[in-house]
Amino acid sequence: LRCSCRRGGGSIQPGGSTRLSCVASGFSLSLESNAMAWYLQAPGKEREGVACISGINGAQYYRDSVKGRFTISKDNVKNTVYLQMDSVKPDDTAVYYCATGSSCGSVPGTLYVTNYWGKGTQVTVSS
Repeated sequence: LRCSCRRGGGSIQPGGSTRLSCVASGFSLSLESNAMAWYLQAPGKEREGVACISGINGAQYYRDSVKGRFTISKDNVKNTVYLQMDSVKPDDTAVYYCATGSSCGSVPGTLYVTNYWGKGTQVTVSS
């Protein structure tokens, strides 16, 4: 069971865009029991939830700092979850991880319980 994170492009300039993708294997994103989320971990800081998409109804939940800029989505046919990152800021610089769990948590952007983590991918926002 794994999530493979892929990021499009190299370093991003402030105000730019990129899309992260995470291909799930060994489980199906179409199942209601599988919520998916993206987390970030900035240097020297703890891992924090960014966005979560419910497996039940596709509802999306975001941390305040990315609302209106980031969009989480999933393609059940490709078994892939995406994080579209627009209007990026230097503070978005971090390692990003996809993760799966049974449901989205009470804290926006998190999972209630994380069952599996994908490998992280570095996103650097710099001019």
